[in-house]
Amino acid sequence: MSYQQHQTSAKSISARCAIVTLSDTRTLETDASGKRIGELLRGDGHMVAEHRVIPDDAEGFRRVLDELLGRADVDAILSTGGTGVSRRDQAIRVVERAIESPLPGFGELFRMLSWEQIGSGAMLSRASGGIARGKLLLAMPGSTAAVELAMTKLILPELRHVLFEIRK
Repeated sequence: MSYQQHQTSAKSISARCAIVTLSDTRTLETDASGKRIGELLRGDGHMVAEHRVIPDDAEGFRRVLDELLGRADVDAILSTGGTGVSRRDQAIRVVERAIESPLPGFGELFRMLSWEQIGSGAMLSRASGGIARGKLLLAMPGSTAAVELAMTKLILPELRHVLFEIRK
Protein backbone atom coordinates (compact mmCIF):
# COMPACT_ATOMS: atom_id res chain seq x y z
CA MET A 1 0.00 0.00 0.00
CA SER A 2 1.34 3.44 -0.90
CA TYR A 3 1.57 6.31 1.59
CA GLN A 4 -1.41 7.99 -0.10
CA GLN A 5 -3.46 4.77 0.15
CA HIS A 6 -2.64 4.55 3.87
CA GLN A 7 -3.75 8.16 4.37
CA THR A 8 -7.00 7.49 2.48
CA SER A 9 -7.69 4.32 4.48
CA ALA A 10 -7.21 6.22 7.73
CA LYS A 11 -9.47 9.21 6.87
CA SER A 12 -12.44 7.91 8.88
CA ILE A 13 -10.48 7.53 12.12
CA SER A 14 -11.27 9.96 14.91
CA ALA A 15 -8.78 9.89 17.77
CA ARG A 16 -9.73 10.05 21.44
CA CYS A 17 -6.93 12.03 23.02
CA ALA A 18 -5.71 12.87 26.48
CA ILE A 19 -3.81 16.11 27.01
CA VAL A 20 -1.41 16.39 29.94
CA THR A 21 0.28 19.68 30.72
CA LEU A 22 3.24 19.55 33.08
CA SER A 23 3.62 22.86 34.86
CA ASP A 24 4.24 24.19 38.34
CA THR A 25 2.51 27.48 37.52
CA ARG A 26 -0.38 26.80 35.11
CA THR A 27 -3.95 25.77 35.87
CA LEU A 28 -6.64 24.47 33.51
CA GLU A 29 -7.81 28.07 33.15
CA THR A 30 -4.34 29.45 32.30
CA ASP A 31 -3.06 26.50 30.24
CA ALA A 32 -2.87 28.16 26.82
CA SER A 33 -0.80 25.34 25.29
CA GLY A 34 -3.09 22.56 26.46
CA LYS A 35 -6.14 24.53 25.33
CA ARG A 36 -4.55 25.04 21.92
CA ILE A 37 -3.91 21.31 21.56
CA GLY A 38 -7.59 20.68 22.32
CA GLU A 39 -8.78 23.32 19.86
CA LEU A 40 -6.62 21.90 17.08
CA LEU A 41 -7.69 18.32 17.82
CA ARG A 42 -11.40 19.18 17.83
CA GLY A 43 -10.97 21.32 14.71
CA ASP A 44 -9.60 18.27 12.92
CA GLY A 45 -12.46 16.01 14.02
CA HIS A 46 -10.87 14.38 17.05
CA MET A 47 -12.09 14.18 20.64
CA VAL A 48 -10.47 15.28 23.89
CA ALA A 49 -11.19 12.53 26.42
CA GLU A 50 -9.18 14.17 29.20
CA HIS A 51 -7.23 17.37 29.83
CA ARG A 52 -5.13 17.64 32.97
CA VAL A 53 -2.60 20.07 34.32
CA ILE A 54 -0.22 18.44 36.77
CA PRO A 55 2.95 19.57 38.56
CA ASP A 56 6.22 19.03 36.69
CA ASP A 57 7.01 15.98 38.80
CA ALA A 58 8.31 12.68 37.41
CA GLU A 59 6.48 10.37 39.82
CA GLY A 60 3.17 12.19 39.44
CA PHE A 61 3.47 12.15 35.65
CA ARG A 62 4.37 8.46 35.72
CA ARG A 63 1.16 7.70 37.67
CA VAL A 64 -1.02 9.81 35.36
CA LEU A 65 0.57 8.25 32.29
CA ASP A 66 0.04 4.74 33.65
CA GLU A 67 -3.63 5.52 34.29
CA LEU A 68 -4.18 7.02 30.83
CA LEU A 69 -2.35 4.18 29.08
CA GLY A 70 -4.76 1.79 30.77
CA ARG A 71 -7.90 3.58 29.61
CA ALA A 72 -9.90 2.08 26.75
CA ASP A 73 -11.29 5.50 25.79
CA VAL A 74 -7.85 7.00 25.02
CA ASP A 75 -6.02 6.40 21.73
CA ALA A 76 -3.30 9.03 22.08
CA ILE A 77 -1.66 10.95 24.90
CA LEU A 78 -0.21 14.35 24.07
CA SER A 79 1.86 16.01 26.75
CA THR A 80 3.24 19.52 26.84
CA GLY A 81 5.87 20.94 29.15
CA GLY A 82 8.69 19.37 31.11
CA THR A 83 10.83 18.73 28.01
CA GLY A 84 13.62 21.21 28.65
CA VAL A 85 17.09 20.59 30.01
CA SER A 86 16.69 21.82 33.58
CA ARG A 87 16.79 19.35 36.47
CA ARG A 88 13.07 19.90 37.00
CA ASP A 89 12.18 18.82 33.43
CA GLN A 90 11.46 15.11 33.72
CA ALA A 91 8.78 14.46 31.07
CA ILE A 92 11.11 12.91 28.51
CA ARG A 93 12.57 10.38 30.96
CA VAL A 94 9.06 9.28 31.94
CA VAL A 95 7.79 9.14 28.36
CA GLU A 96 10.81 7.25 27.03
CA ARG A 97 10.53 4.63 29.79
CA ALA A 98 6.91 4.01 28.80
CA ILE A 99 7.57 3.75 25.05
CA GLU A 100 7.83 0.30 23.52
CA SER A 101 8.25 1.43 19.92
CA PRO A 102 10.00 4.80 19.52
CA LEU A 103 9.19 7.27 16.75
CA PRO A 104 12.51 9.13 16.59
CA GLY A 105 11.34 11.07 13.54
CA PHE A 106 8.91 13.06 15.67
CA GLY A 107 11.65 14.68 17.75
CA GLU A 108 14.02 14.98 14.82
CA LEU A 109 11.47 16.70 12.59
CA PHE A 110 10.24 18.89 15.43
CA ARG A 111 13.78 20.16 16.04
CA MET A 112 14.31 20.70 12.29
CA LEU A 113 11.11 22.75 12.04
CA SER A 114 11.97 24.60 15.26
CA TRP A 115 15.35 25.51 13.80
CA GLU A 116 13.51 27.44 11.11
CA GLN A 117 11.67 29.44 13.81
CA ILE A 118 14.14 29.85 16.67
CA GLY A 119 17.54 28.87 15.33
CA SER A 120 20.07 27.14 17.58
CA GLY A 121 17.68 27.12 20.54
CA ALA A 122 16.01 24.17 18.80
CA MET A 123 18.77 21.89 20.09
CA LEU A 124 17.40 22.38 23.62
CA SER A 125 14.12 20.72 22.68
CA ARG A 126 13.76 17.12 23.73
CA ALA A 127 10.41 16.50 22.02
CA SER A 128 9.95 12.75 21.84
CA GLY A 129 7.37 10.09 21.19
CA GLY A 130 6.40 6.59 20.27
CA ILE A 131 3.94 3.82 20.88
CA ALA A 132 3.17 2.68 24.43
CA ARG A 133 0.69 -0.09 25.19
CA GLY A 134 -0.93 0.34 21.80
CA LYS A 135 -1.35 4.11 22.13
CA LEU A 136 0.44 7.05 20.57
CA LEU A 137 2.43 8.96 23.18
CA LEU A 138 4.02 12.30 22.25
CA ALA A 139 5.79 14.87 24.43
CA MET A 140 6.00 18.48 23.23
CA PRO A 141 7.60 21.56 24.74
CA GLY A 142 5.36 23.82 26.81
CA SER A 143 5.23 26.97 24.70
CA THR A 144 2.12 27.65 22.67
CA ALA A 145 4.27 28.28 19.58
CA ALA A 146 5.93 24.87 19.98
CA VAL A 147 2.57 23.15 20.42
CA GLU A 148 1.16 24.92 17.37
CA LEU A 149 4.18 23.83 15.32
CA ALA A 150 4.10 20.20 16.46
CA MET A 151 0.34 19.86 16.07
CA THR A 152 -0.05 21.52 12.66
CA LYS A 153 3.09 20.27 10.94
CA LEU A 154 3.54 16.80 12.44
CA ILE A 155 0.82 15.40 14.69
CA LEU A 156 -2.44 16.26 12.95
CA PRO A 157 -1.21 15.32 9.46
CA GLU A 158 -0.23 11.84 10.73
CA LEU A 159 -2.49 11.11 13.74
CA ARG A 160 -5.06 9.08 11.80
CA HIS A 161 -2.34 7.26 9.89
CA VAL A 162 -0.48 6.29 13.09
CA LEU A 163 -3.67 5.00 14.69
CA PHE A 164 -4.52 3.08 11.51
CA GLU A 165 -1.12 1.36 11.71
CA ILE A 166 -1.37 0.67 15.44
CA ARG A 167 -4.80 -0.96 15.01
CA LYS A 168 -3.70 -3.37 12.25
